[in-house]
Amino acid sequence: MDSCLIQVNSNTALSSVLDVHVNLNGKSPSLPKGKGRKPHWAVRASEMSRRTFNPIRAIVDAMKVEPNPRKALISLSIGDPTVFGNLPTDDEVTRAMKEALDSGKYNGYAPSVGYLSCREVVASYYNCPEAPLKAQDVILTSGCSQAIELALAVLANPGQNILVPRPGFSLYKTLAHSMGIEVKFYNLLPEKSWEIDLKQMESLVDNRTACLIVNNPSNPCGSVFSRSHLQKILAVASRQCVPILADEIYAEMVFEDCKYESLAKLSTNVPILSCGGLAKRWLVPGWRMGWILIHDRRDIFGEEIREGLLRLSQRILGPCTAVQGALGHIFHHTSPEFYHNTLSFLKSNAALCYAALSTVCGLKPVRPQGAMYLMVGIEMEHFPEFENDVEFTERLIAEQSVFCLPATVSLLLHGRTVSSPDGNSAWPQLSSQLIFFSLVLFAGSDPRSTFLEAGMRGATVSFWPNAR
Repeated sequence: MDSCLIQVNSNTALSSVLDVHVNLNGKSPSLPKGKGRKPHWAVRASEMSRRTFNPIRAIVDAMKVEPNPRKALISLSIGDPTVFGNLPTDDEVTRAMKEALDSGKYNGYAPSVGYLSCREVVASYYNCPEAPLKAQDVILTSGCSQAIELALAVLANPGQNILVPRPGFSLYKTLAHSMGIEVKFYNLLPEKSWEIDLKQMESLVDNRTACLIVNNPSNPCGSVFSRSHLQKILAVASRQCVPILADEIYAEMVFEDCKYESLAKLSTNVPILSCGGLAKRWLVPGWRMGWILIHDRRDIFGEEIREGLLRLSQRILGPCTAVQGALGHIFHHTSPEFYHNTLSFLKSNAALCYAALSTVCGLKPVRPQGAMYLMVGIEMEHFPEFENDVEFTERLIAEQSVFCLPATVSLLLHGRTVSSPDGNSAWPQLSSQLIFFSLVLFAGSDPRSTFLEAGMRGATVSFWPNAR
């Protein structure tokens, strides 16, 4: 008879789980095959991966068009402000990072929500009497995109819905669908500088609505909401008892004639998860440092949402520790001139774009108030050759080597009127007569010549009315 050694280990914390090891003369025991199971390879991509869809990549990758080889490419579609080398970060930001690395203090793991001292730095920087913050109200994340992902994941379950701006940042839809969350689009009104259609937005709320996403200043519209409009948004959220996910990555990036106000400063009872980061204002998107600020004056979120964010943050064990170590110096020593020069650069480019494109028959640019983007309307009666914005931008690339993003990637519906649930036209100004494309405001080593050249090329494209 073969000798048999059986070892049984019991975990006292999990007394119902037994760890059993069987050894038969040093040989592993053969286990019976599953009943009725025929072994075969059946490796499939997960449902979550198949639900994940990035409309920007899908549309851009499908554009099978080459730029005109006789003209230098002007790319007005890349959302990375560092790519052209004309918008470096402040010297103090770079120095902060070097000092954090040289200190040797930030080479290990940090708590998944970030070092307490670094969370205190962020809380102190954004604290104000109207919206007080403590370190416990701050979750550090790997960029603002992860902040948005965690906020969505803690607020919404599969089968629930969220309200998302149209046009808006395509990542909201990508993340939501990946999680099995339905997306309902509320409309922004170009004739009102992209304010929200509040009546239409409120009509979307039902008993499965988990949160409202508000992006201010806006990507891709370049709009900045007034205090009055923000208060009206809060009134809808309060009336419907819907929390807000505030995407405020472009906070303070507004032109001189506008004023930025955070939603949290104006809210008296609506709970808000405000998402921000270093990427845009400090021009270091590759450093991947973001945060969630928890504003909950009436304790509506309570401990449950905070604990949920803590648990979710443990999936990747927090953002880069070296950048965390640099935060204090970045916040307190970045020069005021750096902020001023960045905004002056963007405003100057916005003015150049707006002036150049306004002279082209059939194009209707919407003047931006901040952020890094400008939206341009196309009056389609002037361009009967085209069915949609994708065809328009493809021809712009092929003939003039000017690359803009079709607004389809920002979830505008081209070529049709959007209807509200009551059957009334909710977006009559965006009927088949008007579609949009967007462009960034930091392209080229010499922005003045870049944007003037782009405008002149636009005025001479062969299919545009004033060139026929």
